[in-house]
Amino acid sequence: MSDAPESLQRLPEPLKQPVSLAWSTFSAHSARLGIEISGWPDAVEETLGLVWAASPFVADQCAGRPELLKELVESGRLLKSTDEENYRTDLRRLLDGVDTETDLMAVLRRFRNLEMVRIAWRDIAGWADLDETLRDLSALADVCVQESLNFLFRAACARRGTPLNKQGQPQSLVVLAMGKLGAFELNFSSDIDLIFAYRDEGVLADKRETSYCEFYTKLAQNLVKVLDTQTEDGFAFRVDLRLRPFGDSGPLVQNFYALDAYYQSQAREWERYAMVKVRPMAGDMEAGHELQEFLRPFVYRRYLDYRTLVELRELKQKISLELQRKDRQENIKLGPGGIREIEFVGQAFQLIRGGREKRLRERRIQVVLEALADLRLLPESTVETLLDAYRFLRTVENRLQQYADRQTHDLPTDPIQRLSLAYAMGFPEWESFKAHLDKVRRDVHDVFEQIVAPTKAGAQETFALNGDHEHICATLRNLGWPTPESGAKLIETFQASHAVRNLTPRGASELARLMPMLLRATASTEQPDDTLERIFALLEAIASRNVYLTLLAENPQALSQLVKLAAGSPWITNYIAQHPLLLDELLDPRALYAPLSKAELERELKRKLDSIDPDDLEQILIGLRQFKQTNVLRVAAADFVGAIPIMVVSDYLTYTAEVLVNEVMRQAWRLTAARHGVPPGASIDEVSGFGVIAYGKLGGIELGYGSDLDLVFLYDGDDTALTNGERPVSTAEFFARMGRRIIHLLTANTPAGVLYEVDLRLRPSGSSGLLVSSVDAYDTYQTESAWTWEHQALVKARFIAGDPEIGKRFAAVREKSLCRKRDVEALRTEILEMREKMRANLAAKDTTVFDLKQGSGGIVDIEFIVQFGVLSRAHHDKKLTQWTDVVRLLDSLIEAGFLNADDAGLLRQAYCLFRERIHRLALLEVPALVPADEYFELRSRVQRIWRDVMER
Repeated sequence: MSDAPESLQRLPEPLKQPVSLAWSTFSAHSARLGIEISGWPDAVEETLGLVWAASPFVADQCAGRPELLKELVESGRLLKSTDEENYRTDLRRLLDGVDTETDLMAVLRRFRNLEMVRIAWRDIAGWADLDETLRDLSALADVCVQESLNFLFRAACARRGTPLNKQGQPQSLVVLAMGKLGAFELNFSSDIDLIFAYRDEGVLADKRETSYCEFYTKLAQNLVKVLDTQTEDGFAFRVDLRLRPFGDSGPLVQNFYALDAYYQSQAREWERYAMVKVRPMAGDMEAGHELQEFLRPFVYRRYLDYRTLVELRELKQKISLELQRKDRQENIKLGPGGIREIEFVGQAFQLIRGGREKRLRERRIQVVLEALADLRLLPESTVETLLDAYRFLRTVENRLQQYADRQTHDLPTDPIQRLSLAYAMGFPEWESFKAHLDKVRRDVHDVFEQIVAPTKAGAQETFALNGDHEHICATLRNLGWPTPESGAKLIETFQASHAVRNLTPRGASELARLMPMLLRATASTEQPDDTLERIFALLEAIASRNVYLTLLAENPQALSQLVKLAAGSPWITNYIAQHPLLLDELLDPRALYAPLSKAELERELKRKLDSIDPDDLEQILIGLRQFKQTNVLRVAAADFVGAIPIMVVSDYLTYTAEVLVNEVMRQAWRLTAARHGVPPGASIDEVSGFGVIAYGKLGGIELGYGSDLDLVFLYDGDDTALTNGERPVSTAEFFARMGRRIIHLLTANTPAGVLYEVDLRLRPSGSSGLLVSSVDAYDTYQTESAWTWEHQALVKARFIAGDPEIGKRFAAVREKSLCRKRDVEALRTEILEMREKMRANLAAKDTTVFDLKQGSGGIVDIEFIVQFGVLSRAHHDKKLTQWTDVVRLLDSLIEAGFLNADDAGLLRQAYCLFRERIHRLALLEVPALVPADEYFELRSRVQRIWRDVMER
């Protein structure tokens, strides 16, 4: 290898000369030092030309210090990856015996240059991928900072004394890594962004009673000097401290109390973006992690913070204006389509949703982007575009900086450097490289424009809520409002409301931005006055939370969906007003109008709960309620637009309730077991010996939007056996407490509302009975004491959660109870008496209307016919106990010979039609009543079947 390597000869002609000169110097110095370079691996020779052409920095380091390359090659380190522990071991070995700052600085720089050559060579040669390169650069910086601080802290303590925390333990400085170092994404010649802090205030025991602040400030100054000072060996790492509180004008070091005060009241919004990547990286790591946890609520808000888009956009516009002023549009970091735009896309979602979605509280942008695809917040194709672009642009960034070990992001203008960059990126010449780079940046900028850039239509329009009547009318006419007079009255009432009059300046600004879009959208609806009035009521409900106004102003599609739903359903509008977080669901119509299957619901709930601390019960309860609200809205929206048939509406509402009841039961088991242990033979990880039985609409898979849950709890086990916890209770008491806890978890009123109202009156002996019954006691009750109406209710009852063995035993009890041989005439009489009582107490008295549920020929009549059929025929045909829903039971009653196909078909048609109408009326927030002549023929035929079956 003493002759010029063949890889040098293969270089494009303009790149040969500088590499040849470096090779000549390297050869001369090697000969003088007696360094024998023959026998080195072929891979080194094969890549030398490319590496030295791409990085004159590497060439100069090797030419000036051939022993550096000799060490890397002969140790094998050049050809293999490493990790932080290897860096730490190597640097500590070099620092062994070093006792002055001057020697520390020299060792750091030589070590740094050696490793930077190794990293650059492996990167350019293609032996390391981008992730390894960024990880190595970050680990190298970490170790240099950590070991330097340890050295300086020991020296400072020896001179002045050791600062102690409140526990009396030595307390070092806390060093927080920010920016790309914080995310383990450091680029080749980057500054390192640091913040210095210390936990507890105090004074040293020296003669001057030096304050901790003074001690740590001096320590931090020394650390920066050791890392940053330019010597004959260069620098270790340039340090940027401008991200600390108050920036350059702020103190170099602050205690945690001062940081708390700053971030609570004085921090600027852009500091939230910086804190996305923060991590403790040196010094007092335990205190550093405490500080990081303290900062989390500042960064990740629990609500959906759409103000982030406005603030990111403003920050990006400032950057763009600065680049234009300096004619630096060809900056691959800050320019259009650059690295920063990719980061802004990720950070937008992180800051908007990170408070609710734990997976987005991630420093590494590539991981964030992958999570956005997994969470369906961005299409997979878009994420792939951004990931590919990020890797390409970060590689270009490293090549730019590897050229001369200089922090730069501007594309070169020098022809030789341009060719060097293109060649290092695998392109034959500058033009083809630049064409590809331009396409990458265009793709990135297109995504950025869609997500972060301002909305185009109406983005600059505003509507002041303080104009006079004539001005408002004129504005409405210009916006296409069909009835300006009535619209103006609505606006005047709205602007006089308490909520609008008390808007913050920011809220008023957001509302003024939203109003033109809202008025234009409502103008095109069939009943614009009604639609606008409903939305105004919603806006009044959310006016104190500016973030929701921003969401609608920032997302025309969300506003469009809101107007669409408000135009047809006051129930949906009010539901969103009660639960404003649901506005987020309007952003994606594909999900809004596509309710989830039961399996999908289970997966989504698990993902949601995985992002919540399992010990934070309040947040779990809120999460369960938000999950229900989201999925009920999806069902209602799909129902409203006719995307799903009525039978499926109830199915989806039932699935949602089942999934939630199952999770609530699991939480109740966990909480009760944590306090008392579990019954004999059970495990804390799995519900055992307990089951939840659904009656009524939940049992019959007929749940409506506002339905209560009719539940019965059963258990099995030795009543007197004790649980195995520190505070044992009997098995019977354990299950009773678990039942009470389930009720509490379902009905507790949290900031997100109640999950479900629960009716327990169908349990054995009703309100006077035990909350939780043993299966044996339940069996005895059904056999010996249950009333006929309770057996009617049992027709709809089914096991929905808990131990499958309880489910099997319940099914056996139910079958036995329903299949009892009965006196059919006595049964008919009892059911008729029950129906008459219900009709007298519950049906509408107005003869001009038909009560779809309780009226003669309505839903309850159909249900009673079915229940009578099951109870009278199940003794002869056990198949009648298979189903709990009316539609399938009607089919079973045909097979059992109780109904003919025509009558059963008519009952099915009437039942589905009436239920569909009830759902529609519920969305309109009106009672389940229709004019008496509507459905007259259909209900008459139901009445005829009722007479044939029940009154003969």
